[in-house]
Amino acid sequence: MSTVEQPSRGGLIARVQGILLRPGPEWDIIAGELSTVRGLFTGYACILAAIAPVALVLQSMLFLHWTLPLVIGWAAITYIGALLGVFILGIVIDALATSFDGQKNRDQAMKLAVYSYTAVWVAGVLNIVPALGILALLAGLYGLYILYLGLPKLMGAPQDKAIGYFAVSVIVAIVINAVISAVIGAVVVSMTAGAIIGGASPFARATNENANIARIEAASAQMSSAVAHAQATTAAEAAGSRATSAVDPEQLKALLPATIAGMARTEVSAQSAGAGGVGGSDAEATYVQGAARITLNITDMAAMGAFAGMAGAMNIASSKETATGYEKVGKVDGRMTTEEWDRSNKSGKYGVMVADRFMISAEGSGTSMDDLKSAVAAVKQGRLEAIAKS
Repeated sequence: MSTVEQPSRGGLIARVQGILLRPGPEWDIIAGELSTVRGLFTGYACILAAIAPVALVLQSMLFLHWTLPLVIGWAAITYIGALLGVFILGIVIDALATSFDGQKNRDQAMKLAVYSYTAVWVAGVLNIVPALGILALLAGLYGLYILYLGLPKLMGAPQDKAIGYFAVSVIVAIVINAVISAVIGAVVVSMTAGAIIGGASPFARATNENANIARIEAASAQMSSAVAHAQATTAAEAAGSRATSAVDPEQLKALLPATIAGMARTEVSAQSAGAGGVGGSDAEATYVQGAARITLNITDMAAMGAFAGMAGAMNIASSKETATGYEKVGKVDGRMTTEEWDRSNKSGKYGVMVADRFMISAEGSGTSMDDLKSAVAAVKQGRLEAIAKS
């Protein structure tokens, strides 16, 4: 039997592909591996479970104008909840084993719980575009099928008892996730209400998305880079050294120009936030001239940005035409870009992601889309790319 503590980059990617494309044979391999709960979580679950929260952060920056502490807190709570749900499911699977003539084995049960969530975690990247939720649901159903195939192989339950074992485990899992989701939902509602009271306004969501879950395999190279970065960060933290962290917000503030399209800067601020190992920083400036107003923002997702490139790798795009304007998301010159404009009140938003880490966005009213694009272009993107490489 081989021992698996924390998979190498290639090992993790191979495991993801194996469990998604060849679940039956992959479970046979997994059954013969020696692993620990800690190794399963630090080397696999903690990395893949981060995809959905990061996608939610990207969604909030692409479609919503929320404050950084709200976004970071939302992502952290979702991330912790996901890991907690998997851990509890593993305990439940182990506890139910003898009731279905299986063999109690905490490590095997945790392997079942962790690896059966692979499809859900990978499909979490679809959270970037809300209307793609149906594909995420299909991934969840496929995850249940993966769990069903693994139960008799890892827990030793006879085939005639496997269906009952599976059904009870799924019911318990649903209850667990319902409770966790309710708690997370209550916290998020509270956070969102606070943000709205504080002045943050929701941004319109894009529709008519053009993406396909089959592109996940094509995104493996990008994911491989993300995994390498995440594992390096984990190793650095374990060794007590400095892991990748968000840039000083004052550095971001220094990149905000004094004027934009003849509009003078009237306000400027910078902040950073972190929770549950997820952190970031941002700087924001307001420019006003008469009735025209533009808010320019630079956000650094730091270590979370390692997964951001998966959105581009999957070629997620959307477009929508309305009677008074349009909305669209896609890649322009190789960078994820979001654009929205309302001709009736001359207001909108334009954003560009730089180096799979920084989001530069401009939101304005009483102005033009050209002015918003000029505002984003006024930020020295080459400087941000240099920071990302350092």
